[in-house]
Amino acid sequence: MTERILVVDDERPIAEILKYNLEREGYEVLLASDGEEALKIALEDDLDLIVLDIMMPKLDGYQVCTAVRQASLHVPILMLTAKDEEGEKVRGLDIGADDYVTKPFSPRELTARIRALLRRVQQNQAVRENHKEIIRHGELVVDLAAHDVRKNGQNIDLTVREYELLCFLLKNIGQAYTREELLEKVWGFEYYGDIRTVDVTVRRLREKIEEEPSQPRYIITKRGVGYLMRADEADPGT
Repeated sequence: MTERILVVDDERPIAEILKYNLEREGYEVLLASDGEEALKIALEDDLDLIVLDIMMPKLDGYQVCTAVRQASLHVPILMLTAKDEEGEKVRGLDIGADDYVTKPFSPRELTARIRALLRRVQQNQAVRENHKEIIRHGELVVDLAAHDVRKNGQNIDLTVREYELLCFLLKNIGQAYTREELLEKVWGFEYYGDIRTVDVTVRRLREKIEEEPSQPRYIITKRGVGYLMRADEADPGT
């Protein structure tokens, strides 16, 4: 089935170039030129991925991304940032974006990032279909078949990256991984981002699954190494 991608950019030439290149790759592409139009399409259409510019009229990219996540939509979001500044990237990841590309960018790089994101989603779906597995750890329950995460019976909404990171750490309890290793194993070898992406995603995940994110019981920082899922999650860590 052909994947459907929504490209949101108020600069029509850029949007048309993206549309042309993505259609050459076999994707079906929808266009939106402002935030309100983008949000309407995102809430009403069945999308596989959203390419979302930040600076737009009516609603900016941050507002659209926030609204999509508040609607509990798990569609991957790749944000386009006009400046190569860490603050913009971190803010996008903070509100639920899965990846970002800095303008100006090459269509080849953007297409590679899109392929990587969609591949991860397809791999997750294949796992859910082939392995009717439920992972339990402390108060957390992850149903791989349903792509469902619960804590004390309450559903937890996670982005694609947050879910992948949680599952990876749960499948490797007690094993510490560096940020570079997590980028390779969770984000994939085609990912071009920096290690700050891992820190932001861990922080967001802690805010959703930990009672006290500053004293985590599940995802622990291993000083001088990186992160691990605590084998015995009863005692707070740092």
